[in-house]
Amino acid sequence: MALKIVEPRQTPQDEGELIAACIRGDRAAERMLFAREYPRVNATVYRLLGATRETDDLVQETFIAVFRALPKFRGESKLSTWIDRIAVRVVFQFIGARKRQPIPLEFVPERENADGNPRDRAAARDGLRRLYAALSRLKPEARMAFALYAIDGRSIAEVARLTGTSTVTAKVRIWRARRDMAQRAASDPVLAEYLAEGREP
Repeated sequence: MALKIVEPRQTPQDEGELIAACIRGDRAAERMLFAREYPRVNATVYRLLGATRETDDLVQETFIAVFRALPKFRGESKLSTWIDRIAVRVVFQFIGARKRQPIPLEFVPERENADGNPRDRAAARDGLRRLYAALSRLKPEARMAFALYAIDGRSIAEVARLTGTSTVTAKVRIWRARRDMAQRAASDPVLAEYLAEGREP
């Protein structure tokens, strides 16, 4: 009886092959795509929401949506941008469902190699909590635009693409969010100091 030679499964060599393998249901390819894109998606969700218990669930929901929609991906934008757009939509729907109620932070992780004494770090964490509490009071559209621009470091053009709006609309939403944040900071010295120092999560 002749032995059947089983050829080793080939690892996708480029993004197109990886996408095709995922569409075919190749679990190894799906794990590869997930591992490649997870750090950025997780960071984006964190910056939009803060460290909440829902972060992991929303990241998982993003990737479920990604794999479901992948057959419709036409390559008109970078795959990473397309995935980011899905993540933003998932978070936007979550924020909208909360009806502008504050989303409590579970914790605020220390930065690696954080400088300063414990009192300074505690003040930074308090400022960050107040920042996200203030963001929770904004309309979802304004919050998303502001968080993507001021916290996640996206350009106005990127904010427009990720939120499906024009650059003019993105600018207006960012401006309105900044105005509202400034008004809240006027009565909150801790938030005002945090914003003035330009700290980011």
